Amino acid sequence: MSKNMNNLMKQAQQMQQKIATLQKELESREMEVSSGGGAIVIKINGKQELLGIKISKEAVDPTDVETLEDLVLTAVNHAVKESQDMVSKAMSKVTGGLNIPGLF
Repeated sequence: MSKNMNNLMKQAQQMQQKIATLQKELESREMEVSSGGGAIVIKINGKQELLGIKISKEAVDPTDVETLEDLVLTAVNHAVKESQDMVSKAMSKVTGGLNIPGLF
């Protein structure tokens, strides 16, 4: 194998190790996202796992369940998007902007 190929393999292995380390770190990163002016608060991690949902008493109106459902849906979707953006930005730093499918 040529020297250039050996260097390329070493770089690939180093990137793989950095990605594995970052993936572990991202799993433990948590963030909170809210909707409805804080009526709904979603806690999510870097694996897009929901860790908690808080609903303020003021958001609960038994005669208007649809609004509560919309607030929860909006908050969950926003939390997942924010988590994905966080992962994307972190991965981009490690991969130098390369889009490598299946990393996270």
